[in-house]
Amino acid sequence: DNVLFEGILLKPSMVTPGAESKDRATPEKVAEYTLKLLHQRIPPAVPGIMFLSGGQSEVEATLNLNAMNQGPNPWHVSFSYARALQNTCLKTWGGRPENVKAAQDALLIRAKANSLAQLGKYTGEGESEEAKKGMFVKGYTY
Repeated sequence: DNVLFEGILLKPSMVTPGAESKDRATPEKVAEYTLKLLHQRIPPAVPGIMFLSGGQSEVEATLNLNAMNQGPNPWHVSFSYARALQNTCLKTWGGRPENVKAAQDALLIRAKANSLAQLGKYTGEGESEEAKKGMFVKGYTY
């Protein structure tokens, strides 16, 4: 009672087989199962769903977000990534002042990719090998 749904932003994980699973789901399957669950439980009055990346690679998280935005949704479907937005940037920087510009460029690439994905317009072209690496760490805590 007394929950103002219009004032909620949810931050769930996507429905995936799990980081330790040998099976990989396509972005279309992740979108299908994730959106099915959300449609069953989340009222349209909720304005936004901001996904966590949950140890997915930068590219995988972006492709999955893009797949969820291929059709209309009753909520704004976007991202609230940490590692899947910052990983390549931080590795590029490495704490070295001479790498700041390259790290900023890497962050801008990730931000633009996810901006396109939340519009359903991301293609995945031109991604670095680093951005394709999974980031799951068993027992990881913030």
